[in-house]
Amino acid sequence: MKNLIAELLVKLAEKEEESKELVAQVEALEIVVTALLRHMASSEQQALIQSIEGALDEARPGSHVPSKDTELLQQYVKKLLRHPRS
Repeated sequence: MKNLIAELLVKLAEKEEESKELVAQVEALEIVVTALLRHMASSEQQALIQSIEGALDEARPGSHVPSKDTELLQQYVKKLLRHPRS
């Protein structure tokens, strides 16, 4: 039983480390996108945002992806593009 608990704790620690790496990647991408948007002219910014939102609309996943997941992705993309980090 102790071995099972120890093994589960090791797996949990590995998952936590993977989660931290993913959070760092997402935050790094947010910083990069925000910096790029800030250095663009307003008209270029709007054109890029419209292009990305259009591509996202065209790439709607099939029924195998829950609609809640799709909506969540759209919300995050919109937040990132329309209301970047300060």
